[in-house]
Amino acid sequence: MTDSNQAPSREQVAAARSRLDRHVREIVRWHFSEDTGCSFWLDFRRRLDFDPLTDVRGFDDLKRFPPFEDDWLRGGPVRRWVPKPFQDQPLFVFETGGTTGLPKSRVGIRDFRTDYELFSDLLPDEHFPRGSNWLMLGPTGPRRLRLSVEHLAQHRGGIAFCLDLDPRWVIKLIRKGWTEHLKAYQEHVIAQAVTILGGGHDVQCLFATPKLLEALCLRLEDRGTTLREAGVRGIFSGGTEFTPQWTRFAMEELLDGVFLQPTYGNTLMGLAPARPPTPADGYTIAYYPPMPRAALEVVDPDTGERVDYGATGRVRLTTLTREFFVPGFLERDEGEREPPWGRFAWDGVSGVRPFGRLPGGTTVGVY
Repeated sequence: MTDSNQAPSREQVAAARSRLDRHVREIVRWHFSEDTGCSFWLDFRRRLDFDPLTDVRGFDDLKRFPPFEDDWLRGGPVRRWVPKPFQDQPLFVFETGGTTGLPKSRVGIRDFRTDYELFSDLLPDEHFPRGSNWLMLGPTGPRRLRLSVEHLAQHRGGIAFCLDLDPRWVIKLIRKGWTEHLKAYQEHVIAQAVTILGGGHDVQCLFATPKLLEALCLRLEDRGTTLREAGVRGIFSGGTEFTPQWTRFAMEELLDGVFLQPTYGNTLMGLAPARPPTPADGYTIAYYPPMPRAALEVVDPDTGERVDYGATGRVRLTTLTREFFVPGFLERDEGEREPPWGRFAWDGVSGVRPFGRLPGGTTVGVY
């Protein structure tokens, strides 16, 4: 992104909030109306002590819903989440990685395309040239990410080259402490990436998680070359390992000047791009959600109230599309609340890391 770091005006912030409130009213009416709602929310409405159709007038009114439980998304039938007008549409089923137990499922139709088309508008063409090909170096299988990156490449006029990566097998290797097998599997994945980069496919853009990106760069270094020399001009990255320390290392020593665009996203939300990390702000990674389609809040884990800017809290997600409505989902992450920035006239979150009080913990560093 090439936006100025100038803070948005009060008028811009107010306009964004007004747009969010209008969007909330529209989406709630859609999901709770008998003509358009899915069976899950229509059944849920009957158990509420308020009427979403009349009592939800804006974003703050979503607090009236009980916390969204991730167990509601574990298991089927998944069609209970499909709004009535979409029942005859071709459906996708996307699953989370299963790092906290039984994978959560999300039914999709076009949201993953829309999310990545909006993200495409933020990518600078000088680093992500239109018509260029992409390498997708990340999880495959039932993950939304693989199809999303493929669509991003196609939307920008290119072709996506993918490889095989099973994060559930990686999770098992980590939990069993099979370090030798884990290293061998990583080498297997990186070998696939090196083969694609060396195959004459004119790959100029890359998606990779931080750990895999580092491993790929080090493998290329062993071969006496770099990503830039391999033709890569822009990297879109996301994962659990983004820290200021790693970002400094990547930008100053690892990437040979290739542009890096960090993101925070998951199957439930979509994609939150980061403002460009710079030495001036200590390589802080601050993410901003794709409002009004999704909102992120940083809240006190005990009270559920938003914390002050700069303070630490748990990340709370609200997803607001016609395909999918999730009010107040407490993510497995915590971070610091960030003020509006640049074109993002709404709150962001920085320092994202696993929530320290998550019962049972979670498996991180999967890829």
